[in-house]
Amino acid sequence: MLRFFILPALFLLSCNPKAQNSPVKNDELKIQFALPKKLKEVSGITLSKDKKTIWAIEDRGNKNAVYGLNEDGQMVAKIPVENSENTDWEDIISDQQGNIYIGDFGNNDNDRKDLAILKTDLKDVNQATTKVIQTTKFHYQGQTDFPPKKSNLLYDCEAFVEMNGNFYLFTKNRSKGFDGTFLVFQVPNKEGDFEAKLIGKLQLQGGYNDAAITSATINSTKDKIVLLTHKNIHVLTGFTANDFNAAKIQKIPLNHNSQKEAIVFQDDKTLIIADEKAKNEGGNVYRFSL
Repeated sequence: MLRFFILPALFLLSCNPKAQNSPVKNDELKIQFALPKKLKEVSGITLSKDKKTIWAIEDRGNKNAVYGLNEDGQMVAKIPVENSENTDWEDIISDQQGNIYIGDFGNNDNDRKDLAILKTDLKDVNQATTKVIQTTKFHYQGQTDFPPKKSNLLYDCEAFVEMNGNFYLFTKNRSKGFDGTFLVFQVPNKEGDFEAKLIGKLQLQGGYNDAAITSATINSTKDKIVLLTHKNIHVLTGFTANDFNAAKIQKIPLNHNSQKEAIVFQDDKTLIIADEKAKNEGGNVYRFSL
């Protein structure tokens, strides 16, 4: 089912459309290990600063804890977040200094008014607990109804990155008549309550499993962002810190359909991807070479 392939790039549908048209060859999606049975609903992964630990979280209905996995997939830590509740944790990231952030912004019904990004003091697997040391609360510019009309459910989010003192959020489209549209918002990486600034309205190609965004990651040089969906990755380039409308998007099929919920750059040429366990599929960590 998994194989080498060559594919054309996706045309970006936006106010200022640009596209990459040259074919790109990619390695197959490779299973690295099965996730521990206790982690059935992984919603985000990131790496420790030394890259020896994969930090993982689960979404709503699960513990307010961060789990540490070693390179063999063994759970080496379960670290409760002592001063926070898991309302709907949907992604976890780290910055270049090794700080760990949790995105508590899952918003399936587009009606939440308590969205937040949580900075923790998590450093290593030997900690008994971790705590939130900065809370960035926010609301979306342009959202006036909670929830909006079913044709405008654009305010769920499962994906974010940190770049040069700001967070960048990529929304998950839950609108009736899904068309792949997503929004990009900017929020300062600070303590406080902010209006998330709309800096991009873009569109991915395909149906829900092709184009509903579930996680994001950014490379070390901050010029490439990869968005994850159930069936594909989408590589963003050509963006600027305050404007994503002119970004180029390249769609790369994974030739594999599962509930993929988490992605992180291991290095600038290698991605680690995780999916949720569902019946006889998923529940794995994969490696993919760009």
